[in-house]
Amino acid sequence: MNIALIAHDSKKELMVQFCIAYCRVLSQHNLVATGTTGKLVGEATGLSIQRFLPGSHGGDQQIAARIACNEIDLLLFFRDPISAKPHEPNELNLLRLCDVHNIPVATNIATAEVLIHGLERGDLDWRNIVNPKM
Repeated sequence: MNIALIAHDSKKELMVQFCIAYCRVLSQHNLVATGTTGKLVGEATGLSIQRFLPGSHGGDQQIAARIACNEIDLLLFFRDPISAKPHEPNELNLLRLCDVHNIPVATNIATAEVLIHGLERGDLDWRNIVNPKM
């Protein structure tokens, strides 16, 4: 499966710790991430991650484009719900695209844990049926 990773600045360390904890599961999948998040996670885990631009420079839009093309199967987006972001409309569009294309998305660590355990058990294998890889 293709898994996208995005984390706001205040949640990057949490994303790193999450990916360290679930490195074994994540290593079995293709990972993409916004620039800084991908760099930090890659350095901490050794996971192979395709990095896009930093989110504030359009990396989240690059991931949104892959979602729109049905090339992402799962999005882990650790958001900071407290601090206002100047590119928040892009984030809402990203979440809307996940809804349009039935992409499971976690915006916090609690939901991310549920999804990662489901991924490990095979609960998300239905994505391979509705979106067969050529």
